[in-house]
Amino acid sequence: MGDSTYLSARIARANHAKLTQDDDRVAIEEPLEIRIGKSPIAVTMRTPGHDAELAAGFLLTEGVIRRTADIVSISEPTRRRQNVISLKLRAGIRFNRDRLNRYFHTSSSCGLCGKTTLESIHVHTKPVSSELKCSLRLLYTLPAKLREEQETFDETGGLHAAALFGADGELVLVREDVGRHNAVDKVIGAALLQRKLPLDRRVLLVSGRASFEIMQKALVARIPLVAAVSAPSSLAVALARKFKMTLVGFLRGENCNIYAGAERIDA
Repeated sequence: MGDSTYLSARIARANHAKLTQDDDRVAIEEPLEIRIGKSPIAVTMRTPGHDAELAAGFLLTEGVIRRTADIVSISEPTRRRQNVISLKLRAGIRFNRDRLNRYFHTSSSCGLCGKTTLESIHVHTKPVSSELKCSLRLLYTLPAKLREEQETFDETGGLHAAALFGADGELVLVREDVGRHNAVDKVIGAALLQRKLPLDRRVLLVSGRASFEIMQKALVARIPLVAAVSAPSSLAVALARKFKMTLVGFLRGENCNIYAGAERIDA
């Protein structure tokens, strides 16, 4: 991802009762204002890099757009406007600005914090239909493949990652960010801009826990199988079961828990 994703900081390092001066690297967290035309619609805290993918993925998973052709152009951040990105959408696209109300602030740890009503966190779509099958043996290989690609995590220990894999276990896309939901939006946005949607033959792996929002984003992108190295939430499990998705948690070593859609997993 490049050196722009972290910076050096002078710190005091403690070892038992001893303090020493040292240099450390910390992941960068900065705001990104997302605009449609000249109108701001969201401010999210993110790690700089792949901002166009982040914005495109955000608009897709929020239901503002449905396909690549809905985006006419993207004006990325410049020196003058370092943390502003603007998208021009095709004529005729309508969306509920009140439902999208994240204008005030979305933190890097929670993509739902700006939502104003419970109704606004739900998407209206059909259950996922996919013939994807995945063996346990293949699943067990994915975390190591993701870990090998986490460049900035190696430097800082402070970033989440999301990756798309093919049914054969081949790594297709990987992105890092201080926010779990941003990493997922970047991966989905990259696939959108590369015209690779729907993702009904892909596996999504996230480096942290599987939250409701991550499952909702995967649902919009039609991803049938989501795996996490940590725990899922109760709402994530409920959403996976309702929309016929496969949800795997605690994927570590040669162990995992399958919370929904076990029919897609072969022993």
